[in-house]
Amino acid sequence: MEKWVIVNPAAGRGKVGRLSGAILKAARQEGAKAFLTEGPGHATELAQRAPEGARVVAVGGDGTVHEVLRGLAGTDKVLGVVPIGSGNDFARMLGLLGLPWPKALELALHAPEEAVDLGWVNGEPFGASLGIGFDALVAKKALSAPPFLRGMPRYLYALFAVLKDLRLPEGRVLVDGEEVYQGPLLLLAAMNGPMYGGGIPIAPMADPRDGRLSVVLAGEFSRMGVVLILPRLLLGRHLSHPGCGRTRGRRWRWSSPIPFPPTRTGSFCPRPPSTGPRSGLWGLGWWGGGRAFRRGRFRLGPRGPRGLLPGGEEVPGSVLEPGAARRRCARPRPRRRCGS
Repeated sequence: MEKWVIVNPAAGRGKVGRLSGAILKAARQEGAKAFLTEGPGHATELAQRAPEGARVVAVGGDGTVHEVLRGLAGTDKVLGVVPIGSGNDFARMLGLLGLPWPKALELALHAPEEAVDLGWVNGEPFGASLGIGFDALVAKKALSAPPFLRGMPRYLYALFAVLKDLRLPEGRVLVDGEEVYQGPLLLLAAMNGPMYGGGIPIAPMADPRDGRLSVVLAGEFSRMGVVLILPRLLLGRHLSHPGCGRTRGRRWRWSSPIPFPPTRTGSFCPRPPSTGPRSGLWGLGWWGGGRAFRRGRFRLGPRGPRGLLPGGEEVPGSVLEPGAARRRCARPRPRRRCGS
């Protein structure tokens, strides 16, 4: 099996660039082909060039991971992650966060494989999360946050920055063909993993191995209501609030008379074509602006690409009670590194 390591020197506000020499050297000493990206979309091109069955490692943050994911979706290539970014929600979903980069690189190159679910929106893949509405505006604002803010502080800075312009469009949401909500919609988060925004547990019941997307809806909230629910959100206790709802399914559809700004982990979504949702693969990009769109559908596709994950406690995917959801958010026990 060939091993390719794709290093984004711009990730982590330039941190990867400062480490790039050591990372490239370590990767090549392990027999891998190592590359530095040169700009937007280059990680995708490199991932596409890797041969079938290759192990392709993304070194960077969520944007880097999703550029690489674009090049791997629909293939038999294996995804590895060395998380050195600002949010790292994809790596957090896999239990890889907190490892020093040499250890993360070792796992990415040599650990057994495990299949995880892959989400699709209008024919485009996403790994950990898809946000629509207020949280997508926050994610876009976070790109212009001060450089010293990372992870959750960066997200909170952006949240309060956009709160003053809060507007709630009407939205309609269908799950597996059944309408589950219609009315004012603050946000909709379709989650493959439990966290977004640099570690905010928006969907503590989400499991990337259960064959379902978990969706959290927030209906009508005032500005003060958003501020008051924030502490509960940071603790993962917001789902008992009467203004919030949750459900699961394989296929989802939403519509609104006003365009929603959508975002995926590390990237923004494009406007769908005028003919409506389409199939096929479209690129995930960290750079470039996001455009709002009025209609969309998202679904869970076949598992893939395979990822390199540590083992953890098994929790039944059908358990959605609040208590079980909180237990589900616990960190996996570091007993072993395993794959499926």
